[in-house]
Amino acid sequence: MTTTQKHPVPEIPYAAPRLASDREHLVRASDHLWRVQNEAGRILGHLRIVADPLGLHYRAERLHLATGAFRLVGDFWRPDDAVQALRNG
Repeated sequence: MTTTQKHPVPEIPYAAPRLASDREHLVRASDHLWRVQNEAGRILGHLRIVADPLGLHYRAERLHLATGAFRLVGDFWRPDDAVQALRNG
């Protein structure tokens, strides 16, 4: 008798989204998450890629230090819109 083991397929990390503005840059935090930093290196928040049946969308989040949880700022179809929400929020 032969037993077959199924191994989960590893998640493939996404490439960092391209931003139109040079005011901020992305630093990878995990496979689907980036820190958004301004020119001075200050962290504005996080950008997460979320799969959706209609395509990828981008979630702007901020880390709440007291609870260690992410707080949703908004969901956007373009990464630049998500970064702008973090910049202006």
